[in-house]
Amino acid sequence: MNAVGIDVSKGKSMVAIMRPFGEIISMPFEIKHTTSDIKSLVELINSVEGESRIVMEHTGRYYEVLAHQLSKANLFVSAINPKLIKDFDNDSLRKVKSDKADAVKIARYALDKWQNLKQYSAMDELRNQLKTMNRQFSFYMKHKTAMKNNLIGILDQTYPGVNAYFDSPARNDGSQKWVDFASTYWHVDCVRKMSQNAFIEHYQNWCNRKKYNFSRTKAEEIYEKAKELVPVLPKDDVTKIIIKQAIDQLNSASSTVELLRTLMNETASKLPEYPIVMALKGVGPSLGPQLMAEIGDVTRFTHKGAITAFAGVDPGVNESGTYEQKSVPTSKRGSSDLRKTLFQVMDVLIKNSPQDDPVYQFLDKKRSQGKPYYVYMTAGANKFLRIYYGRVKEYLASLPE
Repeated sequence: MNAVGIDVSKGKSMVAIMRPFGEIISMPFEIKHTTSDIKSLVELINSVEGESRIVMEHTGRYYEVLAHQLSKANLFVSAINPKLIKDFDNDSLRKVKSDKADAVKIARYALDKWQNLKQYSAMDELRNQLKTMNRQFSFYMKHKTAMKNNLIGILDQTYPGVNAYFDSPARNDGSQKWVDFASTYWHVDCVRKMSQNAFIEHYQNWCNRKKYNFSRTKAEEIYEKAKELVPVLPKDDVTKIIIKQAIDQLNSASSTVELLRTLMNETASKLPEYPIVMALKGVGPSLGPQLMAEIGDVTRFTHKGAITAFAGVDPGVNESGTYEQKSVPTSKRGSSDLRKTLFQVMDVLIKNSPQDDPVYQFLDKKRSQGKPYYVYMTAGANKFLRIYYGRVKEYLASLPE
């Protein structure tokens, strides 16, 4: 058995090859993430007698090039959480931190955990793709929120409160009624300079053109409010350009968000656990793929406590001798993106109040006991994850290999 430990960094990696009892097959050496260097590494590994298993840390996106190419060469590749490598075999008082030492440590980890190593597969690539999209989705959501707040701040100087006129949800292309309305009626004078009947007719034609529902009562309400508003910026070309630019930026971000939401759902539907996840209460076509992206393959977790620890919603422990702290904060050592998604799921459950759902029942019980917000939300997230783990793992176990 040959353990190949690879310490991955950007554009290059350090490789060490070992056998049991500390036998060094190849001293640590550096390779670049180029076609020729990777091909040479494959040839070297194939030339070594015996079964070889390659282990590397899944650090950022850097490891994916090697994992993909080595896996395509029909080699056993396993990507391990860096925290597990860091905590492995720390029995020395001397602290050595170098790429060569890390490569050797990873190789020793491979030998020690030989039977438990999980092989990198095409399904892992799909999960990585989904996770990348989710991170992009999160980035553009923040960008969209910033653009929305920016537009509202400008409109408050030309048409105060126009963003609150409509509460229609975003369309599939990301467009929203209040934004489209502000694009046409960008200044309060665009409305009140017309007569009421002229505005109602103009507004009706606008609704028909944009395919929005028309309400004469709503049109009259908008016109009456416009007569009382006090703008700050003048109705001129400069102000119009400023508002149009802000609207274009928001529409661009909104369009990207909705496109990513659709792509994530399509990608997630290719994963085996998709129907089970989507059947959970509080989960829909948006939060479901986000959960699957951040949790990944549940089979890599050995028990329910492992997945709650990964999310950082596991209850902490502080004991020493006869002392035992009664209330300990959660660890929060795991994925902050996953915790955010879990809190959104809990928020949906609280708003929809499904009385037959065990997670909602648990949340409602904790709230009725007077628990603080973060306490019952975190406890609910913990329970939800345990149910998620149990149902998904049971379903995956029932599928053909």
